[in-house]
Amino acid sequence: MGVFSIVFLAIALAMDAFSVAVTDGMIVKHMRIRDAFKIGLYFGTFQFLMPCIGNFLSSFTADYIESADHWIAFILLSFLGVRMIIESRGEHEIPKNPLKHSTLLLMAIATSIDALAAGVTLAAVDTPIILSSAVIGVTAFIFSFCGMFIGRRFGDFLGTKAETAGGIILILIGTKTLIEHLM
Repeated sequence: MGVFSIVFLAIALAMDAFSVAVTDGMIVKHMRIRDAFKIGLYFGTFQFLMPCIGNFLSSFTADYIESADHWIAFILLSFLGVRMIIESRGEHEIPKNPLKHSTLLLMAIATSIDALAAGVTLAAVDTPIILSSAVIGVTAFIFSFCGMFIGRRFGDFLGTKAETAGGIILILIGTKTLIEHLM
């Protein structure tokens, strides 16, 4: 796989992380640069690690990974989306902090499941995995970092509806992932 193909793959894989970062930027009150860095670091790290893991597991788990990745992403993103919508309504006492380690971990895993499958594909076409994964990880970091600031602008515009909108967006991303893989 050529350099341009890897860059385009990295951009495609970063889109879910970017969308989630925009959502997080919409609901984080008093966002700081270190918050955007934290989001970028989580998403970039997982986008780097997952292709490596997929590449390693490719010899004996390719069919299993490809058959379940979309379901895992759908379930995790829908869970987080519903939770955000519930939080926005104030019906339950769930902390409203998308920057918590546990929340970031779930979001990073959910948005990088497709990168796991990409690692299987990269192994099939005999592409150097460390270089490819590095490009994927750095791209996800940059997109997520910038997404937080874009989301902050939308959050200012949406005001109190930002968290509900963010939850709906997460559910839609999960649903889109599921539909794309089922068709």
